[in-house]
Amino acid sequence: MFFKKTMLASVIGAALAGTAVLPMTASAETLRVGYTADPETLDIHEQLSGGMLRFSHLSFDPLVRWTKDFEFEPRLATEWEQVDETTMRMSLREGVTFHSGNPLTAEDVVWTIERLKESPDYRAIFEPVESAEALDDHTVEIKTSEPYPLLLNLATYIFPMDRAFYTGETDDGDEKSEIVKAGNSYASRHVSGTGPFIVTERRQGVRVDFERFDDYWDTDTGNVDRIVLTPIAENASRVAALLSGGVDFIDAVPPNDLERVREADDVKLVEINGTRIIGFQLNEERVEAFQDPRVRQAVAYAINQEAIADRLMRGFATPAAQFSPEGYSGHNPDLTPRYDVEHAQELMAEAGYADGFTIDMIAPNNRYVNDAQIAQAVSNMLARINIDVNLRTMPLAQYWPEYDTRQSDAAMIGWHADTEDSANFFQYLTFCIDEETGAGQYNYGSYCNEEIDALVTAADSETDLEKRNAMLREAEAMLYEDAGYIPLHWQNLAYAAREGVKIEPVVNAIDFPYLGDLVISE
Repeated sequence: MFFKKTMLASVIGAALAGTAVLPMTASAETLRVGYTADPETLDIHEQLSGGMLRFSHLSFDPLVRWTKDFEFEPRLATEWEQVDETTMRMSLREGVTFHSGNPLTAEDVVWTIERLKESPDYRAIFEPVESAEALDDHTVEIKTSEPYPLLLNLATYIFPMDRAFYTGETDDGDEKSEIVKAGNSYASRHVSGTGPFIVTERRQGVRVDFERFDDYWDTDTGNVDRIVLTPIAENASRVAALLSGGVDFIDAVPPNDLERVREADDVKLVEINGTRIIGFQLNEERVEAFQDPRVRQAVAYAINQEAIADRLMRGFATPAAQFSPEGYSGHNPDLTPRYDVEHAQELMAEAGYADGFTIDMIAPNNRYVNDAQIAQAVSNMLARINIDVNLRTMPLAQYWPEYDTRQSDAAMIGWHADTEDSANFFQYLTFCIDEETGAGQYNYGSYCNEEIDALVTAADSETDLEKRNAMLREAEAMLYEDAGYIPLHWQNLAYAAREGVKIEPVVNAIDFPYLGDLVISE
């Protein structure tokens, strides 16, 4: 179903099989994208994931966004000032309209922030925000409960939603604004943002079509009029689609194809050092042994991160022993990978598990670089300490619903800090689970260390950055000792495009390409 470009486009996504690239003649106005996965939903607050944030930058706009140098760039907010230690005042861009034709106002921003605070996936990030108030149509004040040094970081995740469009009831009597995890809500099937592209057709797992929003406020950006996004989960198929001319731009070029793509005619490869941590969580609710820190430490000692980075990732990853990559506030240079199988076996025996046990493990097969192969390698390594792993890998669309219900004994998870700050890793992946605040929303293992939580929470209200960094480094050391998360590596990024598709200015370390700014030249 198609709509005029100046009107909202909303299409129910049907779960159809197949990832074939549909033939189409490329032009300076059409970009054919081959991503590892398509957006899981059209509700940008339903799932906090890389795919959803990529979609947010296509059909919505943030108040501010990151530059390549991790500076703040004005978008829907044109300027801001710290009124006092807990209040920030932001001025909104005038003349901006939503895809529905409704004007953007400060009330939309307030409504969006309130919805973010209700979202199971976002409420932990926005827990420091006490309130938001519209002072007039284009001025909003955001107040935090305590001094909070990362409020502008949060603003990069405020993509104003169309309050009028998402308010009211559906014909079935459901609230249009409700957030339903992996459900069939109004917001998961309809979209009205301020972004450069409207959705004109969506078939879940098959393709998403976008057309340029004629009334988009930023007229000095790219020249792409249409995007056809085709999910191509299989690495070889995605690379082949680019090299054969079936698509114009792909993400996640796999390590074993980097040289092939680099040497191909009429194709450009762009490599970026990444900050996404890849690792595993151990489910303490299902496996009693994982409640013992000695067993968790044994798992950490049994895994050879350097071998995985070298052999499976072919150097396209940096072995990790903590959440924080170098350059992040909490990066602790004293923490290094600790591969030692003999010591791991000693720890298992000391904990009373010399004979080991059997676990079920899940991992995606189309979200992270070589994710299924990495999971298999980890399974083989754990066998050396008598932990037998029943591994199941699956596409991302199936993985997230299973991950959310925590019905397996161990799970792979990758995390890019949403605020480009160390505290975010802890708040989502290891904080004691609190459904009211959203803390520990992605704490698959139900791990809980209140001392670490208190230290990270105190750091988040410390405005002396030197003191704050020291607190976060200490938290990393405590988590390392407790083995509350099993880190593998920080995953690097690689994109590739056909000649003339100028991707280098729009790709970045946060892995959210700004395709609205993309220029294609012939």
